[in-house]
Amino acid sequence: MSSQFRAAVVQAASLPHDAPASARKAADLIREAAANGARLVVFPEAFLGGYPKGASFGTPVGMRKPEGREEYRRYHEAAIALDGPEVGLLAEATAATGAFVVIGVIERDGGTVYCTALFLDGEKGLVAKHRKLMPTGAERLIWGFGDGSTMPVIETPLGRIGAVICWENYMPMMRMAMYDQGITLYCAPTADDRDSWAATMRHIALEGRCFVLSACQHITRGAYPADFDCALGDDPDTVLLRGGSMIVAPLGTVLAGPHFGGEAILYADIDPADVVRGKYDFDVAGHYARPDIFTLTVNVAAHRAVTRAGQA
Repeated sequence: MSSQFRAAVVQAASLPHDAPASARKAADLIREAAANGARLVVFPEAFLGGYPKGASFGTPVGMRKPEGREEYRRYHEAAIALDGPEVGLLAEATAATGAFVVIGVIERDGGTVYCTALFLDGEKGLVAKHRKLMPTGAERLIWGFGDGSTMPVIETPLGRIGAVICWENYMPMMRMAMYDQGITLYCAPTADDRDSWAATMRHIALEGRCFVLSACQHITRGAYPADFDCALGDDPDTVLLRGGSMIVAPLGTVLAGPHFGGEAILYADIDPADVVRGKYDFDVAGHYARPDIFTLTVNVAAHRAVTRAGQA
């Protein structure tokens, strides 16, 4: 069991159509958090590539407008490749600080983009990714669906780290799959800034007897290009995502946040022993499970549209 350490969640605005600039900002924030003692740093959903709050991508039911196709082209262009310079900037920052970083990105793979969480280790660079399994509502117009092959829980000196993105946190079976992997540092990058989100994060901490670290952007309309199609209007001062980032302990105690007052880095001191203390009376994948009644099967195979056979 590791010793106590400091963790941070970053509540900041990305530059939605400028992934290199967002990566530079993230790298600076990693260095700032590490300078304040953080060894684990969690960023919001879609920090690189942008969360297109209020956009419709020109798609009424049964129609795809030409301007929506162009909007998707621009969004695809603003997404990142995992072997691109943006990930390199993040890897440099983690190498320089020794921090472990979880960050939400829009990942470009062929003609499809995915809402993805990246895991970067200070010594090893990019070590894993999680693609969001079920985009919510209109997100399904623009994001591909992940599969069970990218649901890692990573053993680190700090604990076992995994990520569940936004409304995936409302999927009971996905949560159980994470608990079964022994997650102790449950990262929740999100775009949900509602008051009700805090109750969800506290529930998960209690249910999983794990630390929950939730990060959401605080971003205004002014961060987006002037021609961004936004249903919430074009006043640059309009707040599109208001934050609400927080850190919760395994017995549901709120250690930091929820914060709605603009950009900030929230910190909390983590005692890994609290995980086992919490499981004394409730271990959802252990002594409190009833496998004689309930079982869950998780398909962790990668699913591809084309499988090539017979190649040398």
